[in-house]
Amino acid sequence: MRQPRAWADPVGLYRPGRSPVHRAPVGLKLALLAALGVAVVVVRGPWSALAAVGLAAAAGVLARLPWRATAAGLAPVTVTAALLGLYQAWQRGPALGVEVAADLLAVVVAATVVTGTTPVDVLLDLLVRAVTPLRRVGVDPEAVALAVALMLRTIPALGRLFVEVRDAARARGLERSPRAALVPFAVRTVGRARVVGEALAARGLGD
Repeated sequence: MRQPRAWADPVGLYRPGRSPVHRAPVGLKLALLAALGVAVVVVRGPWSALAAVGLAAAAGVLARLPWRATAAGLAPVTVTAALLGLYQAWQRGPALGVEVAADLLAVVVAATVVTGTTPVDVLLDLLVRAVTPLRRVGVDPEAVALAVALMLRTIPALGRLFVEVRDAARARGLERSPRAALVPFAVRTVGRARVVGEALAARGLGD
């Protein structure tokens, strides 16, 4: 049977490098990402949104991220942005459609650049330090970091799982039946969640 294709997730995967973006402090990268997120909400108009996409793409080029893998990982988000843009263009005009699609794409591309140039453990360490003051109100910083780490690992794992289930349905000649892919995917997803939960409980992390 044909091997399932590799899954590239939109969250981004760290790729070692020595580009200026790789060497930039993680705090600065996250601050710029937050500033971009605020800017796309505050600044209106399609041209500013397209400029934000251009800046995010330029950061990716500066970081020397592999364009094929990055484009493959962003494909689902690109399709979603296009559909949202078309709907807004139909409802409220083409200018708003372009703005909505470009704003979404700009933020996701920028986030991909951050995660693609920053090791996950560095991001998690920063998250723990940021959440530590909330320990006084009952928040466990290590538990928050663990939850984020599990999320980052689960997204690509579920993507690979869906590809495997879809390819298995296709091998049985059922590629046109959504049920043939969605039901096994749901069952295997629940099974994976139970295995992870049992593993966490066995280590005393399920309380």
